[in-house]
Amino acid sequence: MLSSLHIRNYILIDSLDVEFPGGLVIISGRTGAGKSILLGALSLLTGAKADASLISSGADNCVVEAEFKTDDPEVKAIVEEGGAEWEGGNLLVRRVVHSSGRSRSFINDCPVQLSTLSDLSSRLVDIHGQHRTLALATPSFRQSILDLYAGCGPLLKDCAETWETLRGLSSRLKEIEGRRSSLEKDRDYNEARWSRLDEARLCEGELEELEAEWKILSNAEQIKEAFSSAAELLSPSAPEAASVSSSMREASRLLSKIGSYSPAAEALATRLEEARIEIDDIIGETEAEAEKLEVSPQRLQQVEERMSELYSLLTKYDCKTVEELIAERDSLSSLLYDSTALDESIASLRESIEKERASYGKICKELRAMRQKAAPELSSSIESELHFLELEKSIFTIELTQGEEGPAGADAVQFLFSSTGKNPIEASKCASGGELSRIMLCLKAVMARYTGMPTMIFDEIDSGVSGSAADKMGTKICAMGENMQVFAITHLPQVAAKGQAHFLVSKGQDDNSNIVKLSPEDRVTEIARMLSGSSITEEALANARRLLSE
Repeated sequence: MLSSLHIRNYILIDSLDVEFPGGLVIISGRTGAGKSILLGALSLLTGAKADASLISSGADNCVVEAEFKTDDPEVKAIVEEGGAEWEGGNLLVRRVVHSSGRSRSFINDCPVQLSTLSDLSSRLVDIHGQHRTLALATPSFRQSILDLYAGCGPLLKDCAETWETLRGLSSRLKEIEGRRSSLEKDRDYNEARWSRLDEARLCEGELEELEAEWKILSNAEQIKEAFSSAAELLSPSAPEAASVSSSMREASRLLSKIGSYSPAAEALATRLEEARIEIDDIIGETEAEAEKLEVSPQRLQQVEERMSELYSLLTKYDCKTVEELIAERDSLSSLLYDSTALDESIASLRESIEKERASYGKICKELRAMRQKAAPELSSSIESELHFLELEKSIFTIELTQGEEGPAGADAVQFLFSSTGKNPIEASKCASGGELSRIMLCLKAVMARYTGMPTMIFDEIDSGVSGSAADKMGTKICAMGENMQVFAITHLPQVAAKGQAHFLVSKGQDDNSNIVKLSPEDRVTEIARMLSGSSITEEALANARRLLSE
């Protein structure tokens, strides 16, 4: 329930503080007094768009604040999920619009996202504006009315979840199929490139090793001759020629003989012996290298062919090293593997989609069955209410047809209407303004009954209606006020005379709008004005008292 409203610097409202009772609350006022401005301020708390043009001239910001009381557990969940305190169901909802055009939202003085206000308002207040009769032409509105009456809430939740899952799976499938298609276009090309690199049996460091071996093989004869010549010089093969090693051994022996007389000779003998040992080692290795080195044209050809192959691959794949070629091979392998993995993912996704599609189809059938059962009952109820509102010959029928698949199933709901009792057609296309007002009132009464909405605001829902029909609309609105809080903004005295609380919106000398609760006598005067215009006669006053007494 909306218990109070506080407004600062909103368009023509400098300052306003008003408390509201439960039940039916009547709001009236002359045209242009600011009733719509008041409603616009309240709509800010439902998440409506805000900009700097809403701020009163000369002010830095505007503030709209309302106090609500509720024990709805869903409201509690929204408040706590939004990061605000619950405080036992007392909600202080505030929105501040700054001169920059930006706004901030609060619940119980805790900052919240604007989306939280929107979610919250859907459980606290329903505002029926002057042009909401256009909602009759909206498929989602028609369907929501029938679903509320049929009690489809839990099933609709399952349907929406299944639909979103199905959409997510379908989107994922489309994405993967696109990737696979892209890979398939290049599959043969990539596979050929990978095969070429795989067949090459690449090894890290191979090219460097081959280049070193090629240098040796291509100069094998020169290298072998050099090793052999060096060995010959150090250790001649001719019998009469003395080797370097034997000469050094003899010199070391001679020096050692005089070592006892000359310490220098002993030292030199030791050094010669050490040098001789190193020379013998060098001779051995030189002879070994000369002996093991083979001049092999066949191996040289193999090395040159392998190097040529690797150089060709480096050029073809625009790489600088064999390691880069190996990386390219592994990358191509991953692409080819991904293609296979994507095939498996596609098969799995299609299986999941088939299961979700079956679940979705089952839910749609259950929803249709519930709607088909409820449609005649709701049609009869609305038709009966329309007869009460002096559309005695009217026919109202709800028709279900096959619609597009969506989160609420696959049904299309049509409201068919005829004021003459013949040939009903789509209500939004054939009903007059007054008939639309009465149809919407009946539908809103259904919504209020089945949603548990604590507060409903009607902005001239009685437009286009007068006389006894207006009186009966007032009776209908008054009956709704017995179970919930109802605000009725009206120009009709027959409606304004209903209920107990009556508020008047007016403009002061400074053109600021204000709202005050009328005393019983002031209420008589206001209804008399609504009956007779600016000149209030005794007859109008008497008529006003009669309407109030009734």
